[in-house]
Amino acid sequence: MSAVVSPDAEKNASAASLHGASDALALARAAGASRPAVVFCARATEAQRLKDEIAWFAPQLEGLLLPDWETLPYDHFSPHHDLVSERLATLYRIMSEDFDIAIVPAATALTRLAPPSFLAAHSFFLKAGEALELGRLRAQLTLAGYSHVTQVVAPGEYCVRGGLIDLFPMGSALPYRLDLLDEEIESIRSFDADSQRTLYKVAEIRLLPAREFPMDEAGRNRFRRSYRDSFEGDPSKSRIYKDVSNGVAPAGIEYYLPLFFEQTATIFDYLPKSAAVCMHGEVHAALTEFWRDAHSRHQLLQGDRTRPLLPPAEIFLSAEDFFVRAKDFPRADI
Repeated sequence: MSAVVSPDAEKNASAASLHGASDALALARAAGASRPAVVFCARATEAQRLKDEIAWFAPQLEGLLLPDWETLPYDHFSPHHDLVSERLATLYRIMSEDFDIAIVPAATALTRLAPPSFLAAHSFFLKAGEALELGRLRAQLTLAGYSHVTQVVAPGEYCVRGGLIDLFPMGSALPYRLDLLDEEIESIRSFDADSQRTLYKVAEIRLLPAREFPMDEAGRNRFRRSYRDSFEGDPSKSRIYKDVSNGVAPAGIEYYLPLFFEQTATIFDYLPKSAAVCMHGEVHAALTEFWRDAHSRHQLLQGDRTRPLLPPAEIFLSAEDFFVRAKDFPRADI
């Protein structure tokens, strides 16, 4: 496995007859070499095991797990906001090359994503001691899709109360409280969302977008234009169209994500060029099965004219597309 991550290694390699936790050990050794490693798991249940065992074998490595939406293709409900928060944080760290090894369930890797430029443009930092213009911060939070609430309890929310600003950044385990002195951030403290009691000071916080797609005016306009181009009939009869037009993200909107962008991206667009990829298990079979299920659900649910569906090819990569894109990286198979 170590040959896979060597800059002078052959393009592809394989490891067979690995038993028990030996696959995690092999991956830990591979990730400890000169290039970051990305592991695509045939079975989602194996992803968490690998992450935990790699952390045991090599606690010094920065390991990531990209979670799935945990919904079926074309479901009429959205993933939990904690999953979206973790996905955005993981994608940001992959894009920033802030990892040693990333674990991605193969089926999760097929879903088309927002382009990296969206994540970069809607992410920003706040530091203790720096000047802060409240109006500009509100504009940035609105652009990033954050909701103004009376009490912050979930990722993607913020609250302004005089000289205090409560923020719950996407990708964060805890919300933060900014204490302002005139137009300067005097301190930043984490706090408990249930008790609202402050916990400890931090020097800075990173704010990621609240969703995997833009809900600002430009994003909604692009959605409406793309919707009219993609579907026949009167769009005003579609609840999806009306909700987005009114600034509301309806349940299941994730399966209309391509309509918010001129062009979508894939997980491979986020990977650093120096990364090596590893296929864990029967990845091709898992991808083929997912692709077949997506087509079956599309055929089953496409009869609802008030909720027209995008073709699977616009939302997901096929197995063939996946492996074509993977060819750009050194590869190993387990």
